[in-house]
This record gives sequence, C-alpha cells and structure tokens, in this order.
Amino acid sequence: MKLSKYLAARLREVFIDGKWVLGTNFREQIIDLDWNHATHKIDNFNTIADLTFHVDYYLAGVVRVLEGGTLDIRDKFSFDSPPMKSKRDWKNLVNKFCLDAEKFITLVENMSDENIKADFVDKKYGTYYRNIDAMIEHTYYHLGQIILIKKHIKNNGNE
Repeated sequence: MKLSKYLAARLREVFIDGKWVLGTNFREQIIDLDWNHATHKIDNFNTIADLTFHVDYYLAGVVRVLEGGTLDIRDKFSFDSPPMKSKRDWKNLVNKFCLDAEKFITLVENMSDENIKADFVDKKYGTYYRNIDAMIEHTYYHLGQIILIKKHIKNNGNE
C-alpha cells in the first residue's frame, strides 16, 4: 500500500468516518452537538468548541502548506478561538472543521511517497510523514477529551 493511501485512511478514520480505535471519530462527536454543550465550561478544562477550534487551527495551517503556502501557524495562537455566541457560530466552526479535514485527507492522499518522506517546510520540523502522524496522534488525544467532556455533561444533568 502506498504511504499516502495508508496515511489518508488513518486520517479519514480519526477525522470523519472511522470507528476502530475509540469506536467513533471527531466529526461524529461534533456534528450534531448542541452549541450550548459545545461551549459548556467544566472547571478549567477547554470546551469542546475550544478543542475543535484548536484541532482545526492545525488542520488549516498544514493544508495551507500542502497547497504550496507558508507555515504561518504558531502554538501560542492555537487556542485563540473567537467567542462562540450562537448556534450559527458553532455550526460554522463544525462546517469549517469538516471541510478542512476533507481537504487535508485529499491532499495527503495525493502526495507521492517521496514527498511524504521529505522535510516538512524546514528540516527542524521533521518530515511530512512525522507531521501527518503527529496530527493523527494529536487528534486522537483531543477526541478522547471531547468524549470525556460529553460524558461529564450528560452525567451531570446538563444535557
């Protein structure tokens, strides 16, 4: 199997239609989520909306690079989500996330194995493969958080 097909399948699994590792995927957890639940703050944890923005921030930034642009994202800005004031704001973020995930998967799927093994922007960032793999790990980490936050909301009568 080509490396690009393998990585695209793993990305598809965590972002939009998989069920293998956690029995769910990111899209499934957010697509029908009420915006009040998405913005529900528990102690000092990030909200589901914050986590969705955070993952999409990296998605959109890496998509820009894969489309030939520059790497403009910075960790210090990755949680600087705009205020979520309405159902519309939440739906816009969910739609953006889904579109960015689809675009990212397609771009990775169309990469050559040679490009996947090449340095990502600068040698100090490792290879494209390492960055794509880190995106998968990072997304599973935050997906787990979202699942726990949703359980907490449900178990505490906030549903």
